[in-house]
Amino acid sequence: MGRIVVVGAGIIGAAITRELARDGHDVTVVERSAAASGTSGRGEGNILVSDKGPGPELDLARFSRSLWPTVARELREELGESFPAIEFEPKGGLVVSTTAAGAAPLLAFAAAQRSAGVRADVVDAATAKSLEPHLTDATTAAIHYPEDAQIQPVVATEAFLRSARLAGARVLTGHEVIGAVLDSAGALAGVDVRSRDGVTRSFPADAVVNAAGPWGAAVSEVLGAAIPVRPRRGVVLVTTRMPHRVFHKVYDADYVGAVESSSADLQTSSVVESTASGTVLIGSSREQVGFRDEFSTRIVAELARKAILLFPFLSSASLMRSYSGFRPYMPDHVPVIGEDPRLPGLWHANGQEGAGIGLATGTAALLAALIAGRTPPVDAAPFSVSRAGLAPFLAEVAA
Repeated sequence: MGRIVVVGAGIIGAAITRELARDGHDVTVVERSAAASGTSGRGEGNILVSDKGPGPELDLARFSRSLWPTVARELREELGESFPAIEFEPKGGLVVSTTAAGAAPLLAFAAAQRSAGVRADVVDAATAKSLEPHLTDATTAAIHYPEDAQIQPVVATEAFLRSARLAGARVLTGHEVIGAVLDSAGALAGVDVRSRDGVTRSFPADAVVNAAGPWGAAVSEVLGAAIPVRPRRGVVLVTTRMPHRVFHKVYDADYVGAVESSSADLQTSSVVESTASGTVLIGSSREQVGFRDEFSTRIVAELARKAILLFPFLSSASLMRSYSGFRPYMPDHVPVIGEDPRLPGLWHANGQEGAGIGLATGTAALLAALIAGRTPPVDAAPFSVSRAGLAPFLAEVAA
């Protein structure tokens, strides 16, 4: 059993805190704002395997997806009926192409995923319409992904933290990490933290976990081992409530390309899904603009236009609001999970970008196993901060 400080109370930090506390560690979470106040409170709650090609992130996504039903049941049993449901909904996904040019790449991508063990069922236009009766008639190819799911991410984050508290963890909101405590050998032995009312104190730790999402670059720099995580801004539109007419997570074939792109410029694709409350969420956009968060009518118009191409009935829907958030983008498109060899005692769980909700369970299990010295549930090497693909970007932030 060790003393561990987790920095960040988003869904990644919350899931890690729960896992570590249940492992018997003495865990304290420090969060400069409020729980789920960053990326986790600004997303759609996606738990996806459909948007990832073969590789380490897909392996982690499939493992994470396998854990979610058990985690959802455990949280309900631990917290009781009085705690809001996390709304785990294994509703599946449908990816469609609406152009002749888009069909072949979509089918090839699905074939590659099937070779990696993903359920990616090619369906004809009639079957696609049976799955989504209000879908456009302009479908040229469609893939059904039964494993895709959704949760309510803010409630899930709070549920992880409540469960962690029951296991003995402490959650300190309004506390910002401002410095590192080093031992005589130069290893990280704790953090200096300043509370919202200006009180500074030190927290000794055998391990410090950087789970600060897009703010993880600043945290890692303060601690002395910078990582190149960057904020990638995304916008989501929310309609007023309506009878359910979208039954899966539905997106166009351009979405995968936007996820995998390294461009800093604005990219949009159509992503449409309903919530349990009857609203419809419409995305998706990606752009690297730092932490600028101004409202953009251009992005709203582009998202609405593309959503209507998928579901024509949305042309008469009313938008209730839009919101934006920052996703933790890693330039080689692979999360960083594990101990930092440049600063023993510092552990990272960062860079999941828009996949953080779905990857939370697997990330927590992987990190807990590594900290405890157990055999990891998936290969941890591809997520190491010392991997070859990340080296050029580490050199940039260290310069």
